[in-house]
Amino acid sequence: MFDVIRIPAFKDNYIWLLRKGAAATVVDPGDARPVLEVLEREGLKLASILVTHHHADHQGGVAALLAHYRAEVYGPAAEAISGISRPLRGGETIHPAGLDSGFAVVAVPGHTLGHLAYYGAGCLFCGDTLFAGGCGRLFEGTPAQMAASLARLAELPDETAVYCAHEYTQSNLRFALAVEPGNRYLQRRAVEVAAARASGLATVPSTIACEKASNPFLRCAEPEVVESARCHGAGAVDQVAVFAALREWKNGF
Repeated sequence: MFDVIRIPAFKDNYIWLLRKGAAATVVDPGDARPVLEVLEREGLKLASILVTHHHADHQGGVAALLAHYRAEVYGPAAEAISGISRPLRGGETIHPAGLDSGFAVVAVPGHTLGHLAYYGAGCLFCGDTLFAGGCGRLFEGTPAQMAASLARLAELPDETAVYCAHEYTQSNLRFALAVEPGNRYLQRRAVEVAAARASGLATVPSTIACEKASNPFLRCAEPEVVESARCHGAGAVDQVAVFAALREWKNGF
C-alpha cells in the first residue's frame, strides 16, 4: 500500500502525491512548484503522473515536472493534454511505476467529455467529477452523462476513500442542506465540516458511504430531493431530470 500526501495548490486545489518507498506518483499536478518542493523535502523520485482531465489547474504543471523527472504520464486520450505518454479511454488497468498497486481507469464524462477517474487500493481519485458533498459543473457533457458517471462511482465499495481535487465541501453542504434539510446525517456532517474548516483542517478525503448518505447529486431518488428539484424546475421526476434541476440550481446558488 502507498501513502497519500495532500499538496494544496492555488486557492482551493488539492494535488495528491502517492508515495511508496522512494517512488512517487502525482495526481492532477496543476502547479509543479509545490510538487517539486514535496519531492525534494521527502527525498522522492517522481515516477508517474495521473491526469483526470484537461483543465489547466489539473495538468498545468506536467511540462515543468517532466523537465526534472522522466515520468510516465497517464491521461485521457480524448483530450488535448501535452506530455501524455500513456493515453487512456476508460476500462484499462494501469500499474504506475513504483507503486505496486493497480488502478482501474473509469471513464466519467460530464465535467469534461474525456474525464477519467482512477480507482485502486481502496482509493478513488476523481478529479472534478465527484466532490465531497457535490459534483463538478457540466462544462462539456450532458446531465445524463454526468448522472451516469456519478452512478458508476457510487457503485464502488462504501469504504472507498474519495480524493477529489478541490476543497469545496463546506459550500457544497450549504447547498445540500437547502436541497434536503431533513437529512440528519447531512446535518451532522455539515457541523463537523464547519468545525474542521474553522480549525484550518482539510475535509478531503471523504468516503463513498458518506457521499451516498449526504450528497444530493447521489440521492436523486430520495423523496425530499425529488421534491426540492421539482420546486426548482424539474419537469419530470426521473433521476436525470432531478439531477439536471439540482445542477442548474447549484450553478446559481
